[in-house]
Parts: sequence; C-alpha cells; structure tokens
Amino acid sequence: MSQSKPIHIKEVSGKRALTKFAVFPIDTLYKDHPYYVPSLISDITGTFDPKENPAYEFCESICYMAYRDGKPVGRIAGIINHRLNERTGKKEARFGFVDFIDDKDVSSTLFKFVEDWARSKGMTSMHGPLGFSDMDPEGLLVEGFDQMGTSVTIYNYPYYVNHIEELGYEKDTDWVEFKIQIPKEVPEKHQRITEIVKRKYNLRVIKYTDANKLIKDYGQKIFELINIAYDQLYGYCPLSQRQIDYYIKMYIPMIRLENVPLIVDGNDELIGVGITLPSLVKALRKSRGRMFPFGFIHLLKALKCHNDVVEMLLVAVHPDYQSKGVNALLFADLIPIFNQNGYTYAESNPELEDNNKVQAQWQYFEREQHRRRRAYSKKL
Repeated sequence: MSQSKPIHIKEVSGKRALTKFAVFPIDTLYKDHPYYVPSLISDITGTFDPKENPAYEFCESICYMAYRDGKPVGRIAGIINHRLNERTGKKEARFGFVDFIDDKDVSSTLFKFVEDWARSKGMTSMHGPLGFSDMDPEGLLVEGFDQMGTSVTIYNYPYYVNHIEELGYEKDTDWVEFKIQIPKEVPEKHQRITEIVKRKYNLRVIKYTDANKLIKDYGQKIFELINIAYDQLYGYCPLSQRQIDYYIKMYIPMIRLENVPLIVDGNDELIGVGITLPSLVKALRKSRGRMFPFGFIHLLKALKCHNDVVEMLLVAVHPDYQSKGVNALLFADLIPIFNQNGYTYAESNPELEDNNKVQAQWQYFEREQHRRRRAYSKKL
C-alpha cells in the first residue's frame, strides 16, 4: 500500500552517508530475517570509495537513499562501466545495491532518479541488478526465497520482482544455483575421466601451503585465466591490472589453500583453477556485517573451524580445455578434502542458465537447483 507522506531522495555523499546506505538492509529492511545474509559493511563502503575500488579507473557511479518522515525506506546505486560500453559499442548503465520497502511509490521514485541520472550521462538502457564487475553481487532473486543465500549473493523479498517488472524492466538473462551433495568418495566415472585427461593432455594438479608463494607463482595468472575463461560471459568486463592486484590482496590471503587446486600443463602453465571457501553465512549473520568488535572472530572461526557447507566461489578453465573433462581433476582433488573437513554439501553460486559447459560438471552428483536470479533490462 502506498502512503501519502512525501518521499525525499538524497544523493549519498561522504563516509557517514555511505555507511547509512550500507546498513539500511541489515539494520532496517531485513533485520532478523531468517534467510538474509548481510554483506560486510566495509565491503560496501569500500566498493563505493574511488580511492579504494580500482574499477573507478573506468567506471562512475551514484548512490541514492529514499526517506519518509526522516526514516530510510530504500536505496539504489547507478553505475556506468565505460570500458565495457567501449567494448560492446553500447550505452548501458547499471542499477544495483537496490533495496526498498513494499511501497511502489518508493521503488518508482528510486528508479526514476537513477534512470534520469543515466539519461543525463547519455545512456540509452539500464540493466541490473549488477555491480562494477563480476566480482560484485548480481542478479535479482526470483526463485528460492525460502533458501539461505551464500556469502556473495543477493537476497531480496519476493515483492521486488513485481515492483521492477511494473516499471518496465524485462528479463535479460538468468542465473541458476545448485546445492550439491558431497559424495563420500570420488565417483568412479570422475576418477576414470581424471586419469584419461591427465595422460592425454599431460596435466597435473598442484597445491600450495604458503599463500605468499601462491601469490608469487600464480596470483597474477589466476586472474588472467579468469579474464580469458569468462571473456564471453554476460556483462563481463576484463579485470584491469589494478583490479587484479586488488583482488589478489583481498581474496588469496583469506582462503584455505587446501581448497584451491590449480591445474597446470607440462610447462607449468595454468589452465584451470577452482576456488572454494567454507561458508561464511553463519558468521556474517552473527556479525550483522560488522568486523568489530567481534565480527572478525566469527569470520575467522568460519574459515578455520568445522563447517558443513562449502561455497564454490569460481571455477575457471582455459577455453582450449573446456568440455574436455578437465573439471574432473578439480573434483577428484577436492572431494577427499571436503570429506576430511566435514562438508556435507556445496553451494555452486550463480551460473548462467545457458552455460551448459559449467552445469555439465554437476551431472555425476546428487544435486538440487534451488535458487534462480535474474538480470533485467529497460530502454531509457
């Protein structure tokens, strides 16, 4: 139901306002919600800090918050990735980090502001929810509202779908997500494929026990491989060198190295990688997105102690080796480790619905497609 009291839209400016932008869904909209997983507040504020986020080399953004009676009732961000637009020859803006109460006056006003901003920049279409890059959360949840999310995905109320579609947005693409049961041992067919592929292409799996050595030997190559492997995926913009440096520093020191198999050829060139992480969901919910005073303790425990869920953050295989069974090497290495660590199931995280190469890797496992999320588009 719409309310008669006026809605005030404020452009977010300054650290204090950005913190309010970050905490709105955590402290207000989804407070005590059973399935919502908050992002770290520092991650959100860092994402919109041009001094911290290297994407601002070729992106620009704006953030708005909606208020009624002085209380926050919604938020939205607008983003333009100029490098991607130059690559595609299009004039697309993105909306993201969008949340609002169940009031169509609020949602329509937020979108009007961000669309007007995009038009003022010469853009002719709007897409989202998307971030600056594929490393940011993307896709509106359209199925699986009764499922706990993961640490890197968006949760939203079901009413978001109706609000956004009534504003003229149409489906652009979907991602699907799977819950995969961890088998007690490597499936026989997987093991057989692994041995054939290793011999045929002279491949092997290597692991590291020292994060600094991994960074020195393969940190750069991991993200170069991601750029190559993901190049043709929806909305992908190759990571710049500054972004690569940023993500190496952000992610590699926090991962459990036993969960990161690297596949190399006879010349030790990287052709495949799997990056998995113990689920941080419970820790993020306990910390309410805050690192201090005790949030970092919850996160450290989640990374180091027993956890029954593991998240498949990404799998990247060089295009020359895709659809050749190379993924079997990753799972032949990981399944014994997953069992040793007590994981009972894995979360796939979003995969494009038409990416059959990726989804084929789950065919030998007991699995359930339990969430779906959507990117929308609209002509301006």
